[in-house]
Amino acid sequence: MTIEFIGIAATQETSESGAATPVNGSTGRDGVSAQTEAAAARGPVVQPGYLRDLARAHEEAGFDRILVAHSSASPDGFTVADQILTHTDRLGVLLAHRPGFVAPTLAARKFATLDAFHPGRVALHVITGGDDADQARDGDLTDKVTRYRRTDEFLDVVRREWTAETPFDYDGEFYQVRGGWSAVRPADPIPVYFGGASDDAVRVGGKHADVYAFWGEPLAGIAERIRQVRAAATPYGRDPRFSVSLRPIPAATETEAWQRAQEILRLTKERTGEERQYFNLNHAQQRGSQRLLEYAAQGDIHDKRLWTAIAKTTGAAGNSTALVGSYEQVAESLLDYVGLGVSTLLIRGFSPLADARDYGTLVRLVRERTLAGAAGA
Repeated sequence: MTIEFIGIAATQETSESGAATPVNGSTGRDGVSAQTEAAAARGPVVQPGYLRDLARAHEEAGFDRILVAHSSASPDGFTVADQILTHTDRLGVLLAHRPGFVAPTLAARKFATLDAFHPGRVALHVITGGDDADQARDGDLTDKVTRYRRTDEFLDVVRREWTAETPFDYDGEFYQVRGGWSAVRPADPIPVYFGGASDDAVRVGGKHADVYAFWGEPLAGIAERIRQVRAAATPYGRDPRFSVSLRPIPAATETEAWQRAQEILRLTKERTGEERQYFNLNHAQQRGSQRLLEYAAQGDIHDKRLWTAIAKTTGAAGNSTALVGSYEQVAESLLDYVGLGVSTLLIRGFSPLADARDYGTLVRLVRERTLAGAAGA
C-alpha cells in the first residue's frame, strides 16, 4: 500500500509563547485555523513568505499534499493553493471547497484550470458545512440535511463538467444546467476527498468520494466507520480509500513527548476561552465532534497512545486528538491505522512550521516500515 501524507497550510505565522491575539480572519471551522489550539496568531492574516516557508517545509519533509482548509473568514483558497503550487516542485494541494456558494460548473472549471497549470497536483476536499452559524456568515441559511442534498447534486454536475465532451443538461432540486460544457478538463481525474460523520454524510460520500476522511478516533471507531462507508459505496460500484486526521506529538523519548503534550494542554486551556469569546465557536452540531467527545468522556488515552485531552478541552474543534510518544512509537500507532485499510494520514501539529519540519522523521519511519512489511509479505 502506498501511504499518502497530508499536512495543513496556514497564511499567518503562529507562536506558542505569549497571549493569544485574535485577528479577524485568523480562525475558522472545518479544520482551518491560523492560530492553533496552543499557538497564537501574529502579524497580517496573509503573509506570503510564511506560506512559502511552510509549503517548502512540507515538501522537504516528504509530504504528498497540503490541505488548504476553508471557513467563512478564510483567505481565498484558490489563491492560496496557487501560491503553494507555484513555490514548490512536487507538493500537491487538497483544496477545501463548500458547495452552495459557487455554481458547480464554475467551480469545476476553477479546479480544472488550477490542475492545468499544475498537472496532477490538485485534489478537491468537499466540505458540506457542519456549523449553521459559519454558513450564515456567507449568506447560507439552509440546514445540514438540505446542504447534503445540495452537495450530492453539486458533485454530480462537477464530474459532468470535468468529463463531458459534448454539452449536457442537468435538472435537479438545486441546480439546473442547459448546455453545460467546459473547454478545460483535467487530463487525469481530480480526486474527490469527502468528510462527515452523519448518516447523510456517509450516504453522499459513499456515492462520490475517492477518499473518505475521518477524524482521529480510536482504532475500533475507525474500523466501524470504514465498514459504514464501504457499505454506502458498494451500490455505486465505488471502492474509496480512507484518510485519518491526527495531531502527533513526538519526541526523542516518550517522557519528553508527554512533557510537551502537557505544555500544549496548558496553553490550550488558557486560549480556548478566548477563542470562543471572540469567534463564537460551536461544534456541537457536528457528528464528528460529538464522536470525539464521546471517546474523550471514556478516558484520556485510547489504544496505545491516542490522547483525547485536547478534544475534551476545545469541545472537539476539528481534528483534535493526538498521538503522544517517541518517534518510533508514534510511527507504530500510525501504522496501526494503516493496518485497518487507511492509506492517507493527515497529520498537523501545534506549531505548524516547526512541526512540519519535525514530521519528516515520522514520514520516513512509516514509509520505511510499510516497505519492509510489503517485502516481508
